Amino acid sequence: EMLERIYLFLDELGEVGVLTGDFFRYLVRRPFDGRLLLDQLDAVGVKSVNVVNLTAIFSGMVLALQMGQFLAKFGAKIYVSRIMGLSLLREMGPVLSALMVAARVGAGITAELGTMKVTEQIDAMRSLATSPVKKLVVPRVLATIIMMPVLTVLADAIGLLGGLVISVTQLGVSADYFYSSLIQNVRLEDLLSGLGKSVFFGFEIAIIACAKGLSATGGADGVGRATTSAVVGASITVLISDFFLTKFFLSI
Repeated sequence: EMLERIYLFLDELGEVGVLTGDFFRYLVRRPFDGRLLLDQLDAVGVKSVNVVNLTAIFSGMVLALQMGQFLAKFGAKIYVSRIMGLSLLREMGPVLSALMVAARVGAGITAELGTMKVTEQIDAMRSLATSPVKKLVVPRVLATIIMMPVLTVLADAIGLLGGLVISVTQLGVSADYFYSSLIQNVRLEDLLSGLGKSVFFGFEIAIIACAKGLSATGGADGVGRATTSAVVGASITVLISDFFLTKFFLSI
């Protein structure tokens, strides 16, 4: 059973690798339909704003409350904004945004493409000499890559706002000091590190979701299994790649 799981995992990696190559090949091939991209930018980005912001603001509030209570033991709760800024910009903002997008967008892409696959719409496109990768995969992956940094910036801002509210109302830290301490200690490199991660996260989420959807078999039950597998696979990939991306961005 363990060998079967290993073979299945390697086979899935092969599918993602092949689709990645097809994506970059069709990305530069004309013509490019901008309307498809705009539709996906709306579906991936605009419709994910609420869930990402809700996650970010409560995460920021909890982070400020926990760190404030801990730092208060050493008389250092006034430094909560410094730690919050680094934590959100470098780590929590991009990772939490990616996990929410993986759950919402990844599941949606897999279910949509999986349904088209099991109802033979994908085969019909191929019979009409239309590339499913060009029409279906490229707009979705490109839209996710573009919107992930935007969602990450929003998550960072909303998370810091939540931390500011808790710092002022619960920790007794003035808003002016919170802001000035944050600006003095957070660098542009911290923000760029998180945005760089988010680009990779967006690609990973979308390409895995597309690969799972295009390989779905077995009717509605198969689409459900593919959707679950896509969300789990994308989330794990985000967490694993976050470690290596963190080491990379810390080294440059």
